[in-house]
Amino acid sequence: MTRPTHAILAVAFASFFPLVMALIYFVVLENAEGTANPALVTAYAVGKVIQFLFPLAYVWWFDRARLRIAPISFHTIPLALGFSLLVAASMFLLYYTVVKDIPTVAHDTPDKIENRLHQFGGCTHVGYFGMAIFFALFHSLAEEYYWRWFVYGTMRELIAVPAANVLSGLAFMAHHVVILGVFFAGNFWLLAVPFSLGVAVGGCVWAWFYERSGALYASWLSHCLVDAAIMGVGYAIVGARLQ
Repeated sequence: MTRPTHAILAVAFASFFPLVMALIYFVVLENAEGTANPALVTAYAVGKVIQFLFPLAYVWWFDRARLRIAPISFHTIPLALGFSLLVAASMFLLYYTVVKDIPTVAHDTPDKIENRLHQFGGCTHVGYFGMAIFFALFHSLAEEYYWRWFVYGTMRELIAVPAANVLSGLAFMAHHVVILGVFFAGNFWLLAVPFSLGVAVGGCVWAWFYERSGALYASWLSHCLVDAAIMGVGYAIVGARLQ
């Protein structure tokens, strides 16, 4: 098997696997009763292990020279910080001025978030903030390694850089369509689709940061702050229901 062939297969698998797993997490294994859901927790854990180990295993086998720690680069950090703060401010402004007053968001979305928290074993302030720290600090780094370092980094070896940027951004968006479609049920075209396109734009910007700096530091910082803002908006939606 030639390198381009196995690289195409690897990047195709990496691009679609999170979408398949999101369908399993949010649709197939959904528990409408909102009780603890061991099957969901197990599937999530197994899915994440496969997702985040696959790039490392592939690169170790086929392209070991890519396994290096890049030197810290600061010249894209101000751009990353500015971009993430702009996105965060826009999210809170949009939520409090428009989204918050949409009837289905006001009545249904808190139920869906609370249900999801219960399925993972708890709906408490401590649990929520623990989850927020995990997603903002650690999961964002894992996603940057996965989507920017591996998916985008492999795509740009196969196709032109601008095309790789756009395609990796769309691939990054795909599983968010499922997640947002679940949380904003009844507002798929009004909210889930525009927000998903925003995720794609974010993915393209973070790929550009990675391309420009040759490292993940700027994109990780930006991703971390945006995820923190997302969890902040989530707390604004469901915080009153936490124990």
